[in-house]
Amino acid sequence: MAFHEISLTVNGSLEQVRVPSNLTLMRLLRESLALTGTKNGCSAGECGACTVLLNGEPVNSCMVLAVECDGAEVITVEGLASDGQLNPVQAAMMQAGGVQCGFCTPGMLISARALLDRNPDPGEDEISEALVGNLCRCTGYIRILESIKEAAKLQATRA
Repeated sequence: MAFHEISLTVNGSLEQVRVPSNLTLMRLLRESLALTGTKNGCSAGECGACTVLLNGEPVNSCMVLAVECDGAEVITVEGLASDGQLNPVQAAMMQAGGVQCGFCTPGMLISARALLDRNPDPGEDEISEALVGNLCRCTGYIRILESIKEAAKLQATRA
């Protein structure tokens, strides 16, 4: 098996790692960097539990090889809060009760963050579209949608 030296920025920290050709970004994050907020749900790109931001775009990290991330910037759920303050999406998810078992929550938070980065005031249809790749078995999505609407309001007041 071939190994590759790569460097990438994860949650603001430069990481230099040696990875095998077949290692996924999800496994790199969880197993090598101990960032276990990124969940392994299906390993097939279907559930969205492993969603991270890769150069600002939400991706299923189980479908991206780590070697493809050389020179990239990755943000995981652990990287959403800054200076001890929750990201508006995290705060709103807690306030609006958008968390049940929590397994889908990291992927939902990342997808919501990507949406609000693109559009700080999305409508309900746009929110639903942004979450299409994230599956939740517990909430029925209503509180998650409400959380993202609330996050947009929180974000506007912090700006």
